[in-house]
Amino acid sequence: MTTTPDRPVRRDARALRDHVLDPGSWTSWDAPVAPRQVSESYARALAEAAESSHQDEAVVTGEGTLRGRRVAVVAGEFGFLAGSIGVATADRLIAAVERATEEGLPLLAAPVSGGTRMQEGTVAFLQMIGITAAIARHKQAGLAYLVYLRNPTFGGVLASWGSLGHVTIAEPGAAIGFLGPRVYQALYGEPFPEGIQTAEHLAARGLIDAVVPHEEIGEVADRALRVLSARNSWHHSRLEDRPRPEDGSDTDDPEDDRCAWDVVTASRRPDRPGVRRLLRTAATDIVGLSGTGAGEKDPGLLLALARFGGAPCVVLGQDRRGQSLSAPLGPGALREARRGMHLAAELRLPLVTLIDTPGAALSKEAEEGGLAAEIARCLQDLVMLQAPTLAVLLGQGTGGGALALAPADRVLAAANGWLGPLPPEGASAIVHRDLDHAGQMAQEQGVRATDLWRKGIVDRVVPERPDAADEPQEFCLRLGRVLGEELADLLSRDDVERFRSRLHRYRHLGR
Repeated sequence: MTTTPDRPVRRDARALRDHVLDPGSWTSWDAPVAPRQVSESYARALAEAAESSHQDEAVVTGEGTLRGRRVAVVAGEFGFLAGSIGVATADRLIAAVERATEEGLPLLAAPVSGGTRMQEGTVAFLQMIGITAAIARHKQAGLAYLVYLRNPTFGGVLASWGSLGHVTIAEPGAAIGFLGPRVYQALYGEPFPEGIQTAEHLAARGLIDAVVPHEEIGEVADRALRVLSARNSWHHSRLEDRPRPEDGSDTDDPEDDRCAWDVVTASRRPDRPGVRRLLRTAATDIVGLSGTGAGEKDPGLLLALARFGGAPCVVLGQDRRGQSLSAPLGPGALREARRGMHLAAELRLPLVTLIDTPGAALSKEAEEGGLAAEIARCLQDLVMLQAPTLAVLLGQGTGGGALALAPADRVLAAANGWLGPLPPEGASAIVHRDLDHAGQMAQEQGVRATDLWRKGIVDRVVPERPDAADEPQEFCLRLGRVLGEELADLLSRDDVERFRSRLHRYRHLGR
């Protein structure tokens, strides 16, 4: 089939499956469809669909290997009655999800559908509940669920198994939406606005994570599963990637004779390495995620899956490149962060938060968007998160925007990282009614990493020699080695003891 600028190549379930899985690894789980008691016209439509698609239903299920890893697969077949979901379709889909759960397999889903099968009416429509319940149980078991949305995916399919992925990507140019454009035009007498129900628009709005061509699906899925499925199977990386004596430890006093204002100034250098440089330099198997999944996407926060020193984690990083006076960290960024917290909890993966913010937004939009409430919810979610947590003061740690990502089992700081209730200038304005005492306020408030370590707020300070901006590669590698060691230690600890220790820490902090 040839392509047009507006319509991507449509691959049937078998072609897509064979393109992604290891050659010769496919085993079908599909049982024959039981005889159906249906009308003559529906029976004729089913027979024609089977003949034209060479399938007996609108989903194909089974297992195979992806880069040698055993995975379960459920894929829609648009050639069979537009991929619509009826009772028999749902039975096959649910049975496959349940089998994947029982056998402890990650699940890859490739929906394509016009939605509910109209010939079966309400009973078919309600099958989405059973499908959703099966996927919820799969995720509750701590098993990965990856979704690749194909052209087209509409209606109840998008509103159930198409929108529940830990990672959700889509094929280029795919038409994706809830209400089909033909139905919209019939109901409202005008065409649906162009460019809204497309994979690219959904990605731009933070509703899906990325648009990925067919030839890259296998690589993206493999990287994601190397993180998402590694909770109990990861191993240490090479010896040369492990921390060195000069990388610092809990017991090393980070003696620092610089004043606090020098630290604050260093943290604000525009060439200071941030979360993106850290991931590029020191992490592996990086899979970027995007947005809240609910239509918000803030450039001030980076959400990703990654591994440091072999240890898997979910990364929440405040991105210094995406924050400015005109675009400060807003409530949407914190809602995006909470998506990452939920992901870590569901898959029992460690969560790494990287704090680097000049402060959260102070604006009408931030107030109306519930900024204070989102800070509170982040604090609640982080303190109560059952997964291991690791916070890093990477640079500036200003106010509520920093506080929202600070609670953790372990807290690290770069030598020029700091944490305070306001920028020092703001503290000076409150106490002295001018900006001239900013340096004095920073010193008196004890915002430096050194001060925080001595007060037991920070557990470990990662050296800068003398400034991360002057040695970006070396600093990122150093921090990456420390993160790998810290994550390995957290993964080895008893979950109950670790959680109890976290609560004790914040109950007695500063006392």
